[in-house]
Amino acid sequence: MMLGDKIRTKRMEKQLTLKDLAKRTGVTQGFLSQVERGLTDPSITSLRRIAHALDVPIFYFLMEEDESSPVVRKNERKVLKFPDSHLTFELLSPDLNRSLEMMMARLEPGAVTCDVPLTHPGEENILVLQGQMKIQIGDDLQILEEGDSIYYYSGIPHKIWSIGTEDLVFISAITPPAF
Repeated sequence: MMLGDKIRTKRMEKQLTLKDLAKRTGVTQGFLSQVERGLTDPSITSLRRIAHALDVPIFYFLMEEDESSPVVRKNERKVLKFPDSHLTFELLSPDLNRSLEMMMARLEPGAVTCDVPLTHPGEENILVLQGQMKIQIGDDLQILEEGDSIYYYSGIPHKIWSIGTEDLVFISAITPPAF
């Protein structure tokens, strides 16, 4: 099933009109219609808003219907990369039907994960594998190097920057699944 089809199906399951979803996401009804018909792809920010409004993790839209193996082969990971984005996510968990979500992210030097700090329910633990990370959690700013980790309640607004000269690569474990 295509991304637009999954959005439409989930919207209809929630008994929402395009107008309702537009209000919840802050994007236009016309744009949502184009996404559902496969005429355009949403940005990462728009897809996050849509996923949040439909009460599903963002990776929900990338999952196949009948995945059940506990093994995730590196060449079979679900990858989320948007046009004009400097951020790539790979789902390390087999699916989103568990209590824990694990993903690896790659952020190009000088790039940021989002414009406005994000919140989602639960807890998150990040391990920096490569590069340098600046992370804002509420009003607190921390700099993390390779091998450093940080734990926080993800209901607190948070945002990540890649501040080194090489790509920032990190692993994030989130409970409950939120991405």
